[in-house]
Amino acid sequence: MSDQQPYPYGHDQRQAYPDPAADPYTQHWQGQTWETSTQPPVPPAQPAEPAPEQTAILTPQAYRHPPAQQQQPQPQPQPQPYAQPQPYAAQPHPHPAQPQPHPAPPAPAPPADTSGYGPATLAGNSRVTDAQRARAEGRSPIIDPGMQPALLTALLGLLLAGAAAVGTYALLVPLVALQGLTAAGWFRLNGMWPARQGIALGFLGALAADAALLLSDRSPAAILGTLGVWVLLSLVLHLRSHAEPDERLYGLTATVVAAALAVVAGGYLAADMDAVTVGALAVAVAAVARALPLPTPAAVVVALLAAAGAGFAAGSATDLGGKGALLGAGAAVCALIGHRVAAYDYPSRFVHFTAGVALPLAASAPAVYALGRALS
Repeated sequence: MSDQQPYPYGHDQRQAYPDPAADPYTQHWQGQTWETSTQPPVPPAQPAEPAPEQTAILTPQAYRHPPAQQQQPQPQPQPQPYAQPQPYAAQPHPHPAQPQPHPAPPAPAPPADTSGYGPATLAGNSRVTDAQRARAEGRSPIIDPGMQPALLTALLGLLLAGAAAVGTYALLVPLVALQGLTAAGWFRLNGMWPARQGIALGFLGALAADAALLLSDRSPAAILGTLGVWVLLSLVLHLRSHAEPDERLYGLTATVVAAALAVVAGGYLAADMDAVTVGALAVAVAAVARALPLPTPAAVVVALLAAAGAGFAAGSATDLGGKGALLGAGAAVCALIGHRVAAYDYPSRFVHFTAGVALPLAASAPAVYALGRALS
């Protein structure tokens, strides 16, 4: 049994060898070789039984020294602690026991929300803005800029009035600051921030209008020509944008209006210098009077009367005389419209200190130019 190697697990490794004497075409060797003619044919292997039996393997040594008869293999002792293995095909494949899911603990109740925001949804957090809440409660969604922006408006108006008394080129310094605040404030007022490209485009349009005014001897046609070119330029730039159509149209509208307001503010440069002095002083006084803690109708009336008085006083020091009161009142009406626009829909503090400061002066520039030419 030294030449026998058992194969466990029921695999029968014996191979059948045909009888070479029965085949006439079998080649017979002359030298000493294996004696296959004396080996009887082996019957084909039987299917594996559940309990495997040990079989003998025919090796070359067995062919050289064939036994007289086929010896039965000795059964091998099986290990006691383990069960008899089965063939792979017959082995069962038990599925592991699935763990039973534990019931999830109940979710804690969300804390009460007092910030005014709605619950979270799949489409985003539905937010109720202060303006929407004010409309739902029947209140006005308007917050006036207040006294601090009004004081800044008054300061900028005084700088315009004093620079106009000095000369045209001195007027450029406060005018450029006014135009930059106008472009930035309008974009932020429309909820578009940061919008550096639109702000820069509007501000460059204002500078181009100022340069055209100086080169054309302060001709108002320079303002209209610059405005037309900048509207076309804004349209071309937004047509090349890859944004959504609605967003593209909204950005185009904001850019064109910002450029228009900044360019129109250059009307101070085209107007008569005495009219600029009277109009800027009237706007400064009207802005401070409008910020007084009074009811809105009373504050508007007080602002118009104060502007007319300031215009009359400033006109008396110039060639306009008493006509300055009319010019001051007209400039104050446009300034109050700009003040109202800057207070729309719960604006932020940044809007108050940009649009709230610049829009009253920028909106009054056409009135100063038109009334100054008509009254002089």
